[in-house]
Amino acid sequence: MAEQPEQAQPQLALERIYVKDLSLEVPGAEVFTKEWKPELDINLATNADRLDDDHYQIILTVTVNAKNDGAAAFIAEVHQAGIFLIKDVPEEQLGQILGAYCPNILFPYAREVISDIVTRGSFPQLLLAPVNFDQAYLQSQQLADGEGNA
Repeated sequence: MAEQPEQAQPQLALERIYVKDLSLEVPGAEVFTKEWKPELDINLATNADRLDDDHYQIILTVTVNAKNDGAAAFIAEVHQAGIFLIKDVPEEQLGQILGAYCPNILFPYAREVISDIVTRGSFPQLLLAPVNFDQAYLQSQQLADGEGNA
């Protein structure tokens, strides 16, 4: 009987988490003299860069635009990054790992950074609601498939 070569086991590991970029902009001090009833616009984006054969840098960008009484109160943005070892993972699983699994790991860190910088800007604490990146990835794939068929 001929021996079959052993198939390499997939490896997935988080090697580093870091803040790549961070900003808080407060366009005008008038915001501090008015009653605080904010309107929030929250945007999320992810980007994956291949660093070498086995490493990817995933960047989760969280942007919060807050308006109060119709005027810009603050803009908070964090680029939360992670370096992931991804080795011997089947190609058909790679998109889901890069687009959903890795952002799920990074989001709690980004959420904490946003809360911290907003509080340091002397605004009330802002806790972002959890995000289902698996569902968001599935919807983006369905949208892409729909555009491809159109």
